[in-house]
Formats: sequence, C-alpha cells, structure tokens
Amino acid sequence: MELFPINLRLQGRNVVIVGGGRVALQKCLSLLPAGAAITVIAPELTAPLCTLRDEGKIDHRQRAFAPEDLDGVFMIFAATDDPAVNSAVAAAAVARQILVAAVDHQERGNFTTPAILRRGELTIAVSTGGKSPALARNIRDQLAKRYGSEYDEALTILGAVREKLLTASDNTAYNKKILNDLAASELAKLLKRRRYQEVDRLLTNLLGPGYTTTELGVQSKDRP
Repeated sequence: MELFPINLRLQGRNVVIVGGGRVALQKCLSLLPAGAAITVIAPELTAPLCTLRDEGKIDHRQRAFAPEDLDGVFMIFAATDDPAVNSAVAAAAVARQILVAAVDHQERGNFTTPAILRRGELTIAVSTGGKSPALARNIRDQLAKRYGSEYDEALTILGAVREKLLTASDNTAYNKKILNDLAASELAKLLKRRRYQEVDRLLTNLLGPGYTTTELGVQSKDRP
C-alpha cells in the first residue's frame, strides 16, 4: 500500500521519543527546527542528548516508557534498541490513534519519516516506504550536491516577488506566468555564482521597475 506524504505543523505540539541513543538524537535534531515540544523517555541519555536537555531544548523522563506517557501526545517515536519495547510503544499508540513511528519495524507504526534535505524553507523529502532507508539517504545525499544554499536565497526572492505581485495585481494569470518564468530562470545559478547585479537585471527584465533585491528587501548578506 502506498503512503500519503504530508507536511505537519509541529510548533508547540507534544512529541515523545522513547529511547536515549543515536536514533533518538537524530529524531530530536530533525524535530527541533519545527518547534516541537520534545520529551525523551529513557533511563539514560547519550552525551549529546544530555546537552540538549541541559540547554532546555528537550525534556527528559529518566525511566522506562509507561502507557500514561501517551496522554496529550500528538506524535511518538519508538526509538530504543529493544524491539520488544518498540513494539509495545507502537501498539499502545496505535490503539489510541496517535501518530507513531517504530524505527526498527516501521510496519508496526502508522507513519514513516523520509530522508530530508533542507535549504532554508525548501524541503526535499525522499521516501522508500520504509523498505530501504539507506537508499533514501543515498538519494538525498545526491540531491544535496544538486541543490545548494543558493536555493534558500532563490526561494526567499521568489516568496518576496509573489507577495508583492499579489499585493500589486489581481491578474492571476499574469502573476502565475511571471512566477513560473522566474522559477524556471537562471536565478539559482546566478545566486550560486554571486552575480547579484545580474540577478537584479533578471528581476527587472521579468517584472519591471521596483523588483530589485534591494527594493524587495531580500538583499543577500554576502553581497558586496
């Protein structure tokens, strides 16, 4: 059965991670940028997780998982090195219709997490439906070579242009064509080469006066 991919807003939502090792750390680091309220349940934590706890970035319950840990939880990860514990956590969460991922046997949960590449607000997710996380990571790493930090800058510019167009014009067809043309342009390549004058020329040619990066308020900090 195919999985349905979605993006979730986790700001302020309670997310539990059962386990205190390497996989638990990976989940914490991927969840923190999304603003999740993270609780890690484990008798012991690795040093990096202790650092996150001491910095106030995660809460820690220093004990084994208990069913009451599911109260008020939006999402949970079963990420211990004990298959029996992971299975019990997943079964308890599924019974209460809570989103749960079991890292060792993903079919026991009700969602899986893809390999993720982030460039600012640009997110590229690669999923194999849980069949081969290693392949998903390999494809993500290949994509990382293709999509560098310049795409973060490009997306910022595209967002600013879109916002200004929507404010200045109610011509939906025109706006769509302009945004499609800009997205298909050499914008990212010019940004990668730091050819900022050519970026401004591109914007002016496509959009007219008033759309340079300075006028849009998105001038790069690296621009001389």
